[in-house]
Amino acid sequence: MSEKNRILLVDDDRDLLRLLSLRLAGRGYETVVAESGEEALAQVELARPQAVITDLRMEGMDGMVLADCIHRKNPALPVIILTAHGSIPDAVHATKNGVFAFLTKPFNSRELLAQVEKALQISGTHYDSEKEPAENWREEIITRSPLMEDLLSQARLVAESDASICLRGDSGTGKELLAKAIHKASSRNEQPFIAVNCAAIPELLLESELFGHAKGAFTGATRDYPGLFQAAHGGTLFLDEIGDMPFSLQVKLLRALQEQQVRPVGSTSTVMVDVRIISATHRDLDAEVRDGNFREDLYYRLNVVMLEIPPLAERREDILPLASHFLSTIGSGIKKNVRGFSAEAIELLVSAPWPGNVRQLHNVVEQTVALSTTPIISAKLVKKALRQQSGQFPSFAEARRQFEQEYLAGLLKITNGNVTQAARLAQRNRTDFYKLLQRHNLDPSAFKPVKQQ
Repeated sequence: MSEKNRILLVDDDRDLLRLLSLRLAGRGYETVVAESGEEALAQVELARPQAVITDLRMEGMDGMVLADCIHRKNPALPVIILTAHGSIPDAVHATKNGVFAFLTKPFNSRELLAQVEKALQISGTHYDSEKEPAENWREEIITRSPLMEDLLSQARLVAESDASICLRGDSGTGKELLAKAIHKASSRNEQPFIAVNCAAIPELLLESELFGHAKGAFTGATRDYPGLFQAAHGGTLFLDEIGDMPFSLQVKLLRALQEQQVRPVGSTSTVMVDVRIISATHRDLDAEVRDGNFREDLYYRLNVVMLEIPPLAERREDILPLASHFLSTIGSGIKKNVRGFSAEAIELLVSAPWPGNVRQLHNVVEQTVALSTTPIISAKLVKKALRQQSGQFPSFAEARRQFEQEYLAGLLKITNGNVTQAARLAQRNRTDFYKLLQRHNLDPSAFKPVKQQ
């Protein structure tokens, strides 16, 4: 059974749980049960249901408190409340607080099933075999993280509309990948998806890149150029790093969004465009608006729905699946037989701070694959790549250890493994020198010249 049809049932009455399970199973739904609100919260994280049906009156956490707790982390998860104590004020209060439906006991099975189907359709998770091929919309996003699953549920929900979406997240978290997934899940999926990095194009060229230009509009304009808005007509235009867009260009973008038309540079005529806008930034746009660096009217036009991608450090359960995926794709691309990471290397990957997020993880895996001479990537290679990618200096203790080891190895090379001579050069007594060699796992015999046969 697909998890798209999984329903969480919450009630302290086991008989009712059994009855609900039978009714829903008969319609093809998979059910997970919990006998308390506290247990239900744990099941939301573990089972990842697509809807919740809960009793209102339960010992401990009641249904309204449960619904509130669920919606703090999963605002798109529909909650249906059943109660024998129903009243109009209760129903009004429940719906005002985000409860999807409020039904009284004894419940009508047909009405309950209709509400469940409606809830799943509205939340964008209802399984339909005729639409199964479109469910590959998120296939490029590799995750085991509840945070990311919640985000993807919201993304799937807003993809159904034409509302402008602003993706917020640190650099390297995968904002363009999520934008592509939203496009695939939308009704525009057969039309173009076009991405432009607003920070990567010089200000003088960005207007022409977005809106196009007429032949002769400026030096080098040897032909008409339609621009990315026209190229994305009917589809989705992804404006990455929108927070870095020059202030002078923001008003022209706002006008294009309001009027749904663009005027190419050097042209006197306008062109109608039908484009869904997804923007992204690593900046705090609220602060940029307060500081006068970003137009408030454009901010509200772009920020109809805000989705925030968590940094990799907050979803560590994704590190190993991502690293394994990158290892497979990179290794096959260069035809190198690298099969995995050592236990120590895995520990380093999972515990690293990852300031560069998924992009940094990809670079680290790419570097370790390129430098590995064995099928299993060592911790030493991972440590080196992490230090280089993050620009971090080793700690004083680590730098001292590395220096001592290299210094002692150098002495042994010079003296061909003669400990007495090496100790004399180091101005240490022989006993202390031996202790240093043992501390750094250096065997003097390994430095002695090989005798010729």
